[in-house]
Amino acid sequence: MARTVIPFGPQHPVLPEPLHLTLTVEDEIVKEAIPKLGYVHRGLEKLAEIRDHTQMIQIVERVCGICSTLHAMCYCQGIEALMNVEVPPRAKFLRVIWAEMHRMHSHLLWLGLFADAFGFESLFMQFWRIRERIMDLQEATSGNRVIVSVNCVGGVKRDIDAETERWILDTMKIVEKEVLQLKSTIMDDFTVKRRTVGIGVLSKEKAYEMGAAGPTLRASGIAQDMRQTGYAAYSELNFEPVVETDGDCYARTVCRFNEIFQAIGLIREAFAKLPQSELAVKAKGLPNGEVISRVEQPRGECLYYLKGTGSKYLDRVRIRTPTFANIPPLLEMLPGCDLADVPVLILTIDPCISCTER
Repeated sequence: MARTVIPFGPQHPVLPEPLHLTLTVEDEIVKEAIPKLGYVHRGLEKLAEIRDHTQMIQIVERVCGICSTLHAMCYCQGIEALMNVEVPPRAKFLRVIWAEMHRMHSHLLWLGLFADAFGFESLFMQFWRIRERIMDLQEATSGNRVIVSVNCVGGVKRDIDAETERWILDTMKIVEKEVLQLKSTIMDDFTVKRRTVGIGVLSKEKAYEMGAAGPTLRASGIAQDMRQTGYAAYSELNFEPVVETDGDCYARTVCRFNEIFQAIGLIREAFAKLPQSELAVKAKGLPNGEVISRVEQPRGECLYYLKGTGSKYLDRVRIRTPTFANIPPLLEMLPGCDLADVPVLILTIDPCISCTER
C-alpha cells in the first residue's frame, strides 16, 4: 500500500504550538513520526555570559510565561545551593503558593485549548473565564498576570497579607466549585471519550524507558513528581502525586484535571501552616561550583544545570524542560493512530515549544 509523507505544523488550526512533525501515513494511519525542532531562536542560555547571576532571574522567567515562577524558583534554588544560602521558612511557603497558582492557571489554559480542539467553543471560554480568577490573584500578589516575578536569590520579594490571603482562599472555593461543574461536560462527553479513550496509549514500561515527565508520565501509572523531593515547603505539606493507569489521552486529561483540585488543597494547607519570618536573606559571595536544580512544572520535571567559577557571571546555564522530555514518548504514541487524532494526541502532552527551544 502506498505511503504518503505529510508535514504537520509548525502552523496548524488546532495546535497552538509551533511543533513540526513529518508524518508518514498509510491509509490515514500514522506509521512514522519524525520531529523537526528549532523554529524558535532566542538564545536565552547564551545571555548568561553577559548578564550576571541576579539579572539572569528575569531572563529565565521568560523561558516560558506559563510557568515563569517555576523557572525562577528552579534557578534561584540552584544559585542558593552554590552560595550556601538558607531560604527563610515563610519564603518557602510563599513559593509553594505562587507555584501552585501557576499550575492551576496552566492546567486551566490547557483544558480550554483541549475543549477548543473538539470544537467546544463555549467550554473553552468557560475554562478560560475561571482561569481569569487565578490571573487576577497573580496580578494582585506579584504585579503581573503572566510573568510572576517574585523569586530572588535568598527568598521572595513580596509578601501576602491577611486580607489578600482571605481573598485567595475565597477564590479557591469559587474556582473549585466552577471547575467541578464542568467535570461531567469534559470528562463524560461521548465525543471526548471517543477521541481519547484508548488513543495514544503509553505503557508504564515505555513511559519509564522513554523518559516521560509530568502528567504524561503519571497517567501511565508511575507516581513520580519532583515535589516528592520536598523542595521549597513541599516536605511540610501532605503531598501525593496524582496517578492514572490507562496511559491514554483520556488518562492524561483526567490527571491534569485532578491536579487542579490538588493545587487548591496545597494552597489551603500552605496558608494554614504559613510561618512568620523574614522574606529573604542577603546572599553573600558569588556562585562557585556545579549544581543541578529540579522542580515540578505543570508539564513535568524541569532541570537546571548551573556552573559558577566565583565571578558574578555564570560559566554555564543549561535548561532541560519537560516538553523536551515528552517528545520521545510522543513519537512512541503516534504510530498506529488515525491522522485525524494527531492534533488531539499531541495536545495531551501539553507541548510548550517556547520552553523547548530557547
